[in-house]
Amino acid sequence: MTLDMTRVLPEARIDELPNPYFGKVRDCYDLPADGDEPARRILISSDRISAFDRILTAIPWKGQVLTQMARWWFDETADIAPNHVLAYPDPNVVIGRKVTILPVEIVVRGYLAGTTGTSVLTQYKQGVRKMYGHTLPDGLRDNQVLPKPIITPTSKAFDGGHDEPLDADAILTQGLLTAPQWEQISAMALALFARGQTIANDRGLILVDTKYEFGVDEEGRILLADEIHTPDSSRYWHAASYAEAFEAGTRPSSFDKDVIRAWVAARCNPYEDDIPEIPQDMITATSAAYVEAYETITGTRFVPDTSGSTPLARIRKNLEPWFG
Repeated sequence: MTLDMTRVLPEARIDELPNPYFGKVRDCYDLPADGDEPARRILISSDRISAFDRILTAIPWKGQVLTQMARWWFDETADIAPNHVLAYPDPNVVIGRKVTILPVEIVVRGYLAGTTGTSVLTQYKQGVRKMYGHTLPDGLRDNQVLPKPIITPTSKAFDGGHDEPLDADAILTQGLLTAPQWEQISAMALALFARGQTIANDRGLILVDTKYEFGVDEEGRILLADEIHTPDSSRYWHAASYAEAFEAGTRPSSFDKDVIRAWVAARCNPYEDDIPEIPQDMITATSAAYVEAYETITGTRFVPDTSGSTPLARIRKNLEPWFG
């Protein structure tokens, strides 16, 4: 399947929708409670790709792929964690129950991997052995499986700030979460990761690590929000490539955004320098990788929605019922 690389959604600014909030990847609008309808948030997945707390570029079809993949995973894990989803009015859009996002981002890791400053591999190679409340043994190699999956929480940075490493003691003493909240989301996160690893394994993949975001709704319930097990929030490796790559000390074949992260990190200090322009062949390959991820994980063909003169025009039409 050849995708039209000119159909890109770099942003979704819609003046007719109320209470905008623009994140790194999603453009959101809050709808107040109305009669029997709870307070809701419209989340529109753009094609922006972010890493190192920055926007790197836009990847055609990425937003649609991620929304549909998260939809699949939300359905597959609803028995483990209730989620925020109420409706899908467009392939790039989810309307969710409005939640107050808890100020702790939950990252679960099964391997010594990563390229960012908060990754366990980066810290391990700097000689750190005690991190996030865990002590890792000496002698681990790049991309080695950990003795067991661990939670490596970070502060949830809002408005473009930097995530900071945390451990359970810091979370509780700083009052970021209550003890029951921490216990509940820790248990849900590990169960979600176990389900994700099992399904990935059945499809010839390794779910290496992932992040989860939880929020509290108006009734005080903790709900899984944002996205789940997508290539933006997770690292996937092709299982068939792992053993040979591990022995060679190289990164296994993957289809997550780690490829672009590694490309940028090899050419600059991504936290301080200007980001070099991402070449078109890498953008096209990354788009194809997102589609491959969707089709491999869900077992269904990706069907691009090409209606409307542009993706934004289609989204505007589908969201007209929610215009003020």
